Amino acid sequence: MSSLEKGLRSAVTERGLRVALIFALTAERLSAHYEHGQWLTEAQGATLVADWLGRSKRSLPLEERRHLSDLSDQLARQVAGSVSREVGLHITHEMMEALDPNHQSDVGQTMMVECERMLDMRTDG
Repeated sequence: MSSLEKGLRSAVTERGLRVALIFALTAERLSAHYEHGQWLTEAQGATLVADWLGRSKRSLPLEERRHLSDLSDQLARQVAGSVSREVGLHITHEMMEALDPNHQSDVGQTMMVECERMLDMRTDG
């Protein structure tokens, strides 16, 4: 079982699951951006979510997966646009490491809070 799958299984609430998915997608988007100079599309993000959820026998409607993909895209672009490449690579590394629930980092926790904020902004607004 991968670290992400373990993380998804421990995300007991629906809100927690969505926050964890935004976090994981943001990490993937930043990784693709810094490693390959490309951004994942909304559809690619939605497909990743479906794949990840399928591993734990869960699912979300396409519209919800696309929404989570869009939120992660906004956050990833915000991060990439506001920090140097070196700092962005560090944030990306910390986020990828934080996909393992046994790994604790201040950067990972800060980004998780930001993912919660992104989800809450959409829910409240």
